[in-house]
Amino acid sequence: MIEKTIILEDVDPVVFYGANNSNLQILKALYPKLRMIARGNVIKVLGDEEDICGAEENIMALQRHCATYNQLLEEDVLNIVNGSNPYVHNADSKAIVYSITGKPITPRSKNQEALVEQFNANDMVFAVGPAGSGKTYLSIALAVRALKNKEVKKIILSRPAVEAGEKLGFLPGDMKDKIDPYLQPLYDALQDMLPAAKLKEYMDYNVIQIAPLAFMRGRTLNDAIIILDEAQNTTTEQIKMFLTRMGMNAKMIITGDLTQIDLPVARKSGLVQALRILRGVKGIGFIELGKKDIVRHKLVQRIVEAYDRADQEAAKAREEENQSI
Repeated sequence: MIEKTIILEDVDPVVFYGANNSNLQILKALYPKLRMIARGNVIKVLGDEEDICGAEENIMALQRHCATYNQLLEEDVLNIVNGSNPYVHNADSKAIVYSITGKPITPRSKNQEALVEQFNANDMVFAVGPAGSGKTYLSIALAVRALKNKEVKKIILSRPAVEAGEKLGFLPGDMKDKIDPYLQPLYDALQDMLPAAKLKEYMDYNVIQIAPLAFMRGRTLNDAIIILDEAQNTTTEQIKMFLTRMGMNAKMIITGDLTQIDLPVARKSGLVQALRILRGVKGIGFIELGKKDIVRHKLVQRIVEAYDRADQEAAKAREEENQSI
């Protein structure tokens, strides 16, 4: 009799073992000649070498399945151990990653597909579009996929802390407490794609880092996917500083909405300038999403269109007024 230690590296043990350890109990029942002891992310298996080898192979297959789909059902355990995978024929070829409920996260429009293609083809991508067009969510999905595939060692997410009407100083708490509300959309997307325990582990060990743009100065970011969200609210100096943080084996995605610039009137958006200066530079991709790419509630598209019409009418009125003077 020998003992083998198996470490679950890429999954949340709670998800892997199932509710009330139901998956683990099924696994034990399928290998009655083996003794299995699970503690956290470590499984110790005792028994004959031949039986342990077969069990280890299947446990690793279960781990890969759980890491890919963020879930492991009892029927998955039965099917995989018995030599079949229920997801093989149902897998979505366009899926970037799978949500914590096991649903595929895929591009939902031609422009979103183009964003994925630009990311695959370039080391830096600018994705510009209106609210709800999926630019931030899709970018984070691409970053999570790269991390899961071990293409990079970390994900770095950043946003400029610019107020949209409220003042930062009036928020309660220390600096982290004041900054967190600005970064909440990034947390929301990550929570959709990674189990809570795994996300906490990644953040505790700085595998996933979320920080205000001001904290990027002086860093060289290697082996990482770096995402700058709400880039329309950066100044020229800030976006130049951010873009020059790029290190070896790194990719950047810069997202923004040119219709939602919250900078003071006297300050020019760094994103607008970057789009003009960097267009045509080899290795940098550009994608413009539009109202047709909006994937939130159907009212969001109508709201965006209504504001566009109002802006056009206001511009026309100003032009007519100027002509009459």
